[in-house]
Amino acid sequence: MNSTHRISLFLPAALVVALGADPGAARADTQWTFGGFGTLSAVHSTETQADYTASQIARGSAGYSRDWAFDVDSRLGAQLGAQFDKHWSAVAQVIEERAADAAYRPRVEWAYVKYQVTPELSVRAGRIALPLFLAADYRKASYALPWVRTPVELYILMPISNSDGVDASLRWNGWGTKQETQAIVGRSAMRLGGNVPGKSENVLGLTHTATVGALTLRGTVAQAHLKVDEARPYFDTFRAFGPAGRALAERYDFTSRRVYVLSAGFNYDPGRWFLMGEVGRVDTRALLGDQTGGYLSGGWRLGSVTPYVTYAQVENNMETSSPGVPAAGLPPAAARTAQQLNAGLNSWLASNAEQRTASAGMRWDFAPNYAFKLQLDRVRPHGGTSGTLTNVQPGYRIGHPFGVASVAIDFVF
Repeated sequence: MNSTHRISLFLPAALVVALGADPGAARADTQWTFGGFGTLSAVHSTETQADYTASQIARGSAGYSRDWAFDVDSRLGAQLGAQFDKHWSAVAQVIEERAADAAYRPRVEWAYVKYQVTPELSVRAGRIALPLFLAADYRKASYALPWVRTPVELYILMPISNSDGVDASLRWNGWGTKQETQAIVGRSAMRLGGNVPGKSENVLGLTHTATVGALTLRGTVAQAHLKVDEARPYFDTFRAFGPAGRALAERYDFTSRRVYVLSAGFNYDPGRWFLMGEVGRVDTRALLGDQTGGYLSGGWRLGSVTPYVTYAQVENNMETSSPGVPAAGLPPAAARTAQQLNAGLNSWLASNAEQRTASAGMRWDFAPNYAFKLQLDRVRPHGGTSGTLTNVQPGYRIGHPFGVASVAIDFVF
């Protein structure tokens, strides 16, 4: 069964989840909408001792694993909507992209019911996009982006893109601007490091967007309770090494931690050109990192062609290495265990990326609803880390810059 057919079978079931009712109960005058989007891309990396990736979850294989990889950005999505009356509506969106186990399979990205209380106030319940960054609502639909992908240095900081819960949005006018305030409450499942299951509970977020003319400003503050039960044995082993081990476990244990997110961004787009930028900080207060990422990007529209440039950077606000448990003077078996713990600890700390990327690219809208994109990146990991690279091999050179070439066709229907 091909991917498109699987999605066509999966969408009705997803909409039933969103509606919470028998589809036969829908009113005869219900207005239905259907659409979709997709990306077919190929990516080449000059770093042959690791793989370039754009996501903590759907990790790509460009570089060490493949000379040209098609799994970094390629995906297919479809969306089904229903408008029942002036108050009630529902949306289900399914995306098929590379999963943590390297397989392609469909998953529900959105599935919610919306109630328009007043023209200014709306409430949604179900699976909803987390509005943490400017492109949160459309980051998977790359046709809406000027670039091949959202800047990795910022968007890779969040391993989740949606939440199961409730949100409320209030639109209002003030000080000559259009204002929108959104509050969200929910929970979400995730996979850390590609294969470690975890969950975020008690997700609380507040986002405010202001628009005046061609300028849009957005700020977000959010927090969540991160739980990763599979990490408990690892940190319990640290605690068995006495006060030094307990201090390390207290510092780095992410079995149960409160995570904080702050972000702010702007987009100025008068039509002929655009300038946009964001900065965000994700603090897990644990081994998973405390990082600040951001970017600045601008482009000029010359008919159907839009050349652009981007500079992006991510930095750590915490150490990227640790002496670990003192192994000197321990019995041989305990010393070997301590060395293994320390190696794992430092390997994870080094995976908390520090990286700078300068990019130049071009978008060509060669046909209605189709865009061809070419992007060249110069990536430099630093700070003793391997940046956002994955599958790092023994021959990898720390801090060595490398190039990435990406070509993509984005489409909507």
